[in-house]
Amino acid sequence: MAIQIYNTLTRKKEPFVPRDPGHVSIYVCGITPYDQSHLGHAVPSIIWDAIRRFLEFEGYKVRLVQNFTDIDDKIIARAQTTGEDVFEISQRYAQEYLEAMDALGVKRADLYPRVSQEIPAVIDMIEKLIEKGHAYVVDGDVYFDITSFPDYGKLSGQQLEELEAGTRLAVDERKRHPMDFALWKSAKPGEPAWDSPWGKGRPGWHIECSAMSLKYLGNGFDFHGGGVDLVFPHHENEIAQSEAFTGEPPFARCWVHNGLLQVKDEKMSKSLGNFTPLTDLLAKYPAGVIRFYVLSSHYRSPLQYSEEKLEEARRGWERLMDTVENLKHLLTSMEKLGAPEGDGLSLDEIEAPAVRQLAEAVESARTKFIAAMEDDFNTAAAIAALFELARSVNTFQGQAADLTDAERRQSVLVLREAAAVFQQLGGDILGLIEAKASSSGAEQLTEALLDLLVEVRQRARDKKDWATADYIRDELARLGVKLEDSPMGTRWKL
Repeated sequence: MAIQIYNTLTRKKEPFVPRDPGHVSIYVCGITPYDQSHLGHAVPSIIWDAIRRFLEFEGYKVRLVQNFTDIDDKIIARAQTTGEDVFEISQRYAQEYLEAMDALGVKRADLYPRVSQEIPAVIDMIEKLIEKGHAYVVDGDVYFDITSFPDYGKLSGQQLEELEAGTRLAVDERKRHPMDFALWKSAKPGEPAWDSPWGKGRPGWHIECSAMSLKYLGNGFDFHGGGVDLVFPHHENEIAQSEAFTGEPPFARCWVHNGLLQVKDEKMSKSLGNFTPLTDLLAKYPAGVIRFYVLSSHYRSPLQYSEEKLEEARRGWERLMDTVENLKHLLTSMEKLGAPEGDGLSLDEIEAPAVRQLAEAVESARTKFIAAMEDDFNTAAAIAALFELARSVNTFQGQAADLTDAERRQSVLVLREAAAVFQQLGGDILGLIEAKASSSGAEQLTEALLDLLVEVRQRARDKKDWATADYIRDELARLGVKLEDSPMGTRWKL
């Protein structure tokens, strides 16, 4: 079926039709780098990484742009407190964020524009908004006139009358409407500032994303992403100023908002101080566990954070990884017997019920996974499909000892397909299963020595020399190597 995506703008799922056939353009609101990155920053990055990988799996060429807001009140306040340069602070924390995303297996965006480097585009956009009567200048500040844009509120459902009624009493009297927002802020002493037709100053918050997304993706790009907390006012204001600027809606074709990471029902944020740095989490949990934790919920759902939730994710991820490793070991054992010629088997050619059931489970997992991802990128249902396959693999492993040699040889092709499904869907798309990197010479020697010890132990068991067999098992356990015996042989794992 066609990919269906929930569009915040229309409040319904819609079939995905790209602006440019075969290509997908995505803009995701990035971070304000004034402090250490935390899991709340990783959530949208992991979600969009999985979406991007799936779109590429479907054959699309994807261009993803994610900004850094390196000019902001919070960065300026941090610089004034520490005495550091504003751009040294933003550069340090932007680099830390990128390194954390690398560690989480998040593919880098095609472009990371920074506000400080896009000032000409911002000024050009503001000038044209003034020319068109959508913005006005007051004492070196420039404001967007929301009454000039009749569609204001269409993303969030907010009405101007309600917004005006809810405005606090302390309103800037220079504004034409209480909800008019700043496009350009006049310079204050000690703050970074740039020359402009209205005097020295810096961009407002909302104009930067409009200027950068239009510059690098063009009008009517496919996806605009961000947290649900950005729907209003940030994304609402982006739509107003962008469509007023171009005169050709839509600014973005589909608005995709992820639920927030919450700590005891509060958003995880640096300003609240209720966060754990990503560097600390990555020191405690493998990247796969963190990705599993994020992707086990639908992206539009809020995500509750706690140590218990992460430990639960660890257990689930380890169960899946154990099955993948057991499958590799089983496949290695079966391959020693050889395999039928050709690339695969049809179900009609498979005689053994156990092998047939596994083949059906492989095809079912692939079908359910793709259907889940095509239905509004439902990664939770996609992971459930992988676990269904894992249960079938574990069942087959218990039956494998009863197969004839001919049936085992036939099962090799099915086991290869199962391994490919785990790697392609669970690894290449969701990033839960990493392809094994090439081992160094020392690692290869270690693996060979462990394989040799397993073989020596098996020979001892064949001779009923239980004392030697148990000694090898116990000494390996003391060194942190666990042996797992099965009818198809013994595998070791650290």
